[in-house]
Amino acid sequence: MVGIKRKQSALSGIQSGDIKKRKQGSLPVVESSTSSNLEAETDSDPIIESDTTEHSGDDDGVSWPSDQDEDIQDENGKEAGLRDKSPTNNHRPTAAPETTNGASNSSKESHAKQKALAQERKAAKPNADSIARSKKLWERLRRKSHVPLDERKKLVAELFDIITGHVKDFVLKHDSVRVVQTAIKYANRDQRKMIAKELKGEFRNLAESRYAKFLLGKLLVHGDKEIRDVIVPEFYGHVRRLIKHPEASWILDDIYRGAATSQQKDYLLREWFGAEFAIFKSEGKRVVTSVLESILAQNPEKRKPVMHALHDLINQLIQKKSTGFTMLHDAMRQYMLNINTGSEEMTEFIELIKGDEEGDLLKNLAFTSSGAGVVSMALAHGNAKDRKLIVRAYKNLFSQLAHDEHGHQIILAAYDVIDDTVLTSKSILPELVGKSADPDETQTEALTTAVNHKFARIPLLYLFANRRESFMDVMERGLLDTVHSIRTETSKKDPATRRKELIAHISPPLLSLITNNAATLVQSSFGCQFMMEVLPGADSNREPALKAVIALVQSESLEVQAALKTPAAGRLFKTLVQGGPYDTQHQRVKVAEPALGFHIMFFEALQASDQVLEWATSDNSFVIVGLLEAEGFENKEQLRKILKKAKERLEEAAGPRPTVSTTDTGRKKEKSKGGNKGVQLLLGKIAGRIT
Repeated sequence: MVGIKRKQSALSGIQSGDIKKRKQGSLPVVESSTSSNLEAETDSDPIIESDTTEHSGDDDGVSWPSDQDEDIQDENGKEAGLRDKSPTNNHRPTAAPETTNGASNSSKESHAKQKALAQERKAAKPNADSIARSKKLWERLRRKSHVPLDERKKLVAELFDIITGHVKDFVLKHDSVRVVQTAIKYANRDQRKMIAKELKGEFRNLAESRYAKFLLGKLLVHGDKEIRDVIVPEFYGHVRRLIKHPEASWILDDIYRGAATSQQKDYLLREWFGAEFAIFKSEGKRVVTSVLESILAQNPEKRKPVMHALHDLINQLIQKKSTGFTMLHDAMRQYMLNINTGSEEMTEFIELIKGDEEGDLLKNLAFTSSGAGVVSMALAHGNAKDRKLIVRAYKNLFSQLAHDEHGHQIILAAYDVIDDTVLTSKSILPELVGKSADPDETQTEALTTAVNHKFARIPLLYLFANRRESFMDVMERGLLDTVHSIRTETSKKDPATRRKELIAHISPPLLSLITNNAATLVQSSFGCQFMMEVLPGADSNREPALKAVIALVQSESLEVQAALKTPAAGRLFKTLVQGGPYDTQHQRVKVAEPALGFHIMFFEALQASDQVLEWATSDNSFVIVGLLEAEGFENKEQLRKILKKAKERLEEAAGPRPTVSTTDTGRKKEKSKGGNKGVQLLLGKIAGRIT
């Protein structure tokens, strides 16, 4: 995700107790900003460790000499000068000045004085001794691989003896706050609760601190539900201010995204709808909602101020380039779901999304659930120019989007709403399948990886698939249904025509992949599903790819033969021999056009290798059942004769039929699995009992 640049205040590092009264006329102290060389050995949590090595303003560095010291040096210099100008010295030979030893001694003395002064100032600070002792323990604890378990327990116990009752004094300084972070990491449940109890009422202030915010994150990561329920409510009523704070905004979004319960998220997100929702909260244990549609349905008179407050806060964050927050994306989705297609509000909101010249907003939106929904709906609501600009923002990123859990949804929405299929075929498809119809070795490897990836395979299958539920979850299908309802008002091209044109562009490289890598694809369930969807629906010359699949039947590779016995391979071959996928809605096979003709090639390959009975008695016997049921298969009678001659072998493979029994109470039924159901169906078909 694109990082967000933040300007740090010159006073942000100054904490209470760090500023001391200096003697009148003294020069300012130079602060040290060194960091430990052992940081690489620290076993830390990346989400919550500090990302800066700057110090908070402690006077623990080298200081400049005071005016008093300079006066002494000046006086010495004057005295030396007077002696040199005396009459006696005028008649003596001048000796070479001892610059080396004299300067060295003077420098050592000066540094010694400065060091002593720095130590005195540090010792004068509150809890200086405790902080110094704790830092020594921390230096040992932080090197996890170098500390035995028993020793670590003793060090942690000693550390808690020091910080107990003084946690607040430790957490607002850059060095001592890390001590408390380490204490939380290795603490037990009761010790963490002790720290949370001492900090109760201060968590919002910690979130605004440049260093203490990481401690808050550490406490949430390692804490339990009780600690979480103490921390999260302290942010209620302050969301609109904190989400704009340069430090607190990040920890607030982390809490919202990763720690808060669904009900706590509702409380936090509701505050985006206006000050009323921050000040007045629901009484008792009444369940609240952050679904804006429900809120406006109950109070339609509040629509204008609520929408204005929500849009205003969204706009402020976008203008500040603070676009990486999940909470912002959720708020944008709520806003977009409650404005009408073609309205002035929708036009202004799409312009706001497009107005990010650097493109960080669109890139950040793509990788969250709500953000991907916002971009998908923007594609659906926008005109041709809007869609082109949005697609352009993801140039060279579509492969990354395809592999992302949420980003691939944007590609699917683009398939469904962009009328200019030439734009889609030139901007999106080359990044997914390559520019050539015959992919080279590098692109073939990338395509094979995508086919076997949980999310990257979806943009490849979507245009061919007849059953979206086989590889898409409920929320994803719901988003696409929303997009489809919007496009009826914003898109002119017929969906079937658009889909057919896109299939014509994407088919050649996919068929080439199957032709050259069928043996690899059949060894994975995702690869089998890919071939099962693409082969019936492709709009190109499918014969080479079908022959490559047929060649698997006669392959001598042990890996391929083992793969052919898997359920995924069985579904693949049954779909192909039947001529297409099974349409569950209409309860029939949807035959591909033009016809595949796979059943004829498959039967000939089985006969040539004498594998008809082997397939008929295997776990994938349903493939032979599909062959008998296939429309246009002219060798059905020949297949029946082969099966009848081996009736005894089939009966042996069929095994016992399933039985049903009841318990003594007569309520619970137990059903045995029985034998091979596919073989049992074959016996029924050759006997004439089953058509």
